[in-house]
Amino acid sequence: MAGETGPAINPIEQFSLSPIVPIHIAGHDFSLTNSGLLMLIVVGLVSALMLFGARGGPGVPGRLQSLAEIAYEFIAGMLRSAAGEGGMRFFPLVFSIFMFVLLANLIGLLPYSFTVTSHLIVTAALALTVFLTVVVVGLKEHGLHFFKLFVPSDVPIYILPLVVAIEVFSFFVRPISHSVRLFANMLAGHITIYVFGSFVVMLLGAGVVLKAVSVLPFAMIIGLEALELLVAFLQAYVFAMLTCMYLNDALHPGGH
Repeated sequence: MAGETGPAINPIEQFSLSPIVPIHIAGHDFSLTNSGLLMLIVVGLVSALMLFGARGGPGVPGRLQSLAEIAYEFIAGMLRSAAGEGGMRFFPLVFSIFMFVLLANLIGLLPYSFTVTSHLIVTAALALTVFLTVVVVGLKEHGLHFFKLFVPSDVPIYILPLVVAIEVFSFFVRPISHSVRLFANMLAGHITIYVFGSFVVMLLGAGVVLKAVSVLPFAMIIGLEALELLVAFLQAYVFAMLTCMYLNDALHPGGH
């Protein structure tokens, strides 16, 4: 009987957009969704962390100040190592991207929350922002010399056209790989946790023997949550590091 099997497991349902504040203007839908609300919360938390963390006095720094200083030094060191001292002018961009992605990933792990970075439109918007920044800065700083980025040095002339074609293709594919990497990792991790959680609920509703077996998927959930915490940080780090490397191409298109 269909009524005995219960509702089908739908792990994609957790990523559905739902309007919270309906807003319609001139026939267009500008409603505030759960995704938009979570993005506002993330921006508010990052702003609060830096505003209150920067209020520390000359004495022993408090927890918020220490956290803000650690985040600052971490991103500053990453940017200097990847793009040099000149890359520090892009610190606000890289820092904002890193903190936004990190907090969005972490908040998405909370029960009944929403994972903003599991939506390709969000990660693609961030990746396109980086891509367009690289193109605009590269052309503004170096003019046509920016296209030296596509001509590696010490390449034999007879394979140079092929190498240039590959470099051009890889450059324009960057926004895709940049965005899909973050999106796919967060999507896959949350689907896996949802599926194991559904197994636990189903087994608890079964017989005594199967209830005992439910310990195994429950233990897997705990392990996956710990892994997702690590993935949340690593994906933010990778996204920010790639941003630094791409900005280095804008500043030093010839690799020198």
